[in-house]
Amino acid sequence: MKISLAADHGGFELKDNIRTYLEGQGHQVTDYGVHSADSVDYPDYASKAAGDVASGRADRALLFCGSGIGMAISANKFKGVRAAVGTSPELVKLSRQHNNANAMALGGRFTAPAAAREMVDLFLETPFEGGRHEKRVEKIAALEANL
Repeated sequence: MKISLAADHGGFELKDNIRTYLEGQGHQVTDYGVHSADSVDYPDYASKAAGDVASGRADRALLFCGSGIGMAISANKFKGVRAAVGTSPELVKLSRQHNNANAMALGGRFTAPAAAREMVDLFLETPFEGGRHEKRVEKIAALEANL
């Protein structure tokens, strides 16, 4: 799977941990940084990974900031991107099954590496259920006309 990663200073350590994990599984990973704790603006980095998903250059995006919230908000500004904040395995699974999420943001200050790896696995492996959820995802896409 092609996966784009991006982080700000609050998420760079967790991103690096997950990058190594994904590469070990054989995924094709594009890492847009950052690579230090120097303060940056998360929209500058979220836009790179979300842009890959929106254009089809990546199958999924994983985004990391202090809370995950800013990265998710930024990513959701891109047409076709449905970013969820990963806060628990159950909610990550539902974001894939019901919302066909193609981007997930994790909070580097709130998520332990082992929990992040579990949620990343669920995010990458859980299929979209379609069915009754398909029309709802289509309605979300229709809202993008207002962007």
